[in-house]
Amino acid sequence: MSRVCLLHTVPGLPAVFADLLRDEVGAVDALHLVDETLLRDTIGHGMLPATVRRVTDYARFAADAGAQAVLVTCSSIGEAAELARAEVPVPVYRVDDPMAGHAVTAGRRVGVLATLAATLGPTRELLRRRAAERGAPCEIRESVCPGAFEALRAGETDRHDDLVAAEVRRLAAEVDVLVLAQASMARVVDSLPADQVPVLSSPRSGIRQLRAVVAG
Repeated sequence: MSRVCLLHTVPGLPAVFADLLRDEVGAVDALHLVDETLLRDTIGHGMLPATVRRVTDYARFAADAGAQAVLVTCSSIGEAAELARAEVPVPVYRVDDPMAGHAVTAGRRVGVLATLAATLGPTRELLRRRAAERGAPCEIRESVCPGAFEALRAGETDRHDDLVAAEVRRLAAEVDVLVLAQASMARVVDSLPADQVPVLSSPRSGIRQLRAVVAG
């Protein structure tokens, strides 16, 4: 059985991604690593060289443990995932890459909603790169949802979801497609009206990147 590694910075995400692995990839031996300090340090100090080294070390550990690929599920440290690729003998994926590629082909005005300001920059830069690669015009509009991250951290998931959904409805009126910058926001999508602009989240499309590795 193929083995893959998922590196998380939020304790609640392994269960979410375990279900998605089963649905989207099939039977795999999954190694889930959780390090909340990677996100905490990035929130406080931006992308530190030490954070890149630690993500690289985790990816090396995963490869030594037999993982055929690593998926970094935190968009805030997506840059570290990309930088780790050159140092690790297995593919290292960032979860939001497929979502970004889809977004820049879905409309010129792309909205980015996050619950953490630290996630906006990495998501914005990824969108700009993917738009440039495709020659697609891209006007990015950003918004941080106040209080939502704190609610999630306090275990108030319903309040988190309500705050995110309200900001989605507001920002959707200004854009052609809306991106939810963090994997933890994805479950809100199912509760949104079907007649508004497309709202993209990263977990399901991100985990599909592992199919090629498992199939091979």
